[in-house]
Amino acid sequence: MRVFALLVAVFAASAVAGPEPIVFWHGMGDSCCNPLSLGKIVDQVVKEVPGIYAKSIQIGHDIVEDTMNGFFKNVNEQIDMVCANLTADANLKDGFNVIGFSQGGQFWRAIVQRCKTVKVLNLISVGGQHQGVFGFPKCPGNNSDICEAVRRLLNIGVYVAPVQDILVQAEYWQDPLDMKEYRSKSVFLADINQENTFNQDYKDRFSQIRNFVMVKFAKDTMVQPKDSEWFGFYKEGQDKDVYSMYESRIWKEDLLGLQILNSTGRIHFIEAPGDHLQFSLEWFDANLMPFIKVDSSQGTLPLKVN
Repeated sequence: MRVFALLVAVFAASAVAGPEPIVFWHGMGDSCCNPLSLGKIVDQVVKEVPGIYAKSIQIGHDIVEDTMNGFFKNVNEQIDMVCANLTADANLKDGFNVIGFSQGGQFWRAIVQRCKTVKVLNLISVGGQHQGVFGFPKCPGNNSDICEAVRRLLNIGVYVAPVQDILVQAEYWQDPLDMKEYRSKSVFLADINQENTFNQDYKDRFSQIRNFVMVKFAKDTMVQPKDSEWFGFYKEGQDKDVYSMYESRIWKEDLLGLQILNSTGRIHFIEAPGDHLQFSLEWFDANLMPFIKVDSSQGTLPLKVN
């Protein structure tokens, strides 16, 4: 009788097991559902992983509003909104994988650290700027008017309170020439990177994820410096020489639990050959799909990715 009951339980568990859900967050100038960019990638994942629950973050009532909010909606408000939305989604209650493109990468990390009511399993950051940026070199897509407005606001003063309150890119701007002002006035990046007040919950939650995957683009002309995509940045006091993640204060003092993740083989550095977010679906399949094709009955990767 006990054997029969055990077999029934095993069968029931296997019947409900399936691919783990995945949630996407687009980058600056893109939207949740653009069929030429993120929408194409979402479709690819759904095609390759039958039965997967896939969700793409939309901030606003439509695609236009979503795109604009990628420039002009306070990031902290976005994080709170997305946290509430994810928490209310019953399909995500047992945990889910996330993939963020460009600024979506650091936004997902903020969700991991701040949102206590959700469980992120694998965090895949594709060109995310985890140490921020120091420069706004060019505009993605056909958003030249928007980018000119962004540049004008940055010229007013990146750390002026009204600019920090409304301009997304200012909120992850790190000025290596004036770190004191950055640490005291940055409303987003300085907080999630533990630059001022240390929050043990941030470290605990981030160090519990299954895998942290960072993709850096070898020929990136958008992100300055591109080393930020692997948690590096400019050395303090200048903007030429860079340091690696292992040379950063965040690593040395283990402010986020990066040492914990690294010691257990849960940090993965991947280099893509092209410019910012320029990759083929074939490259995506070969390098990132192994972190997505995870059966919830296994709880581990089907193969090891380095």
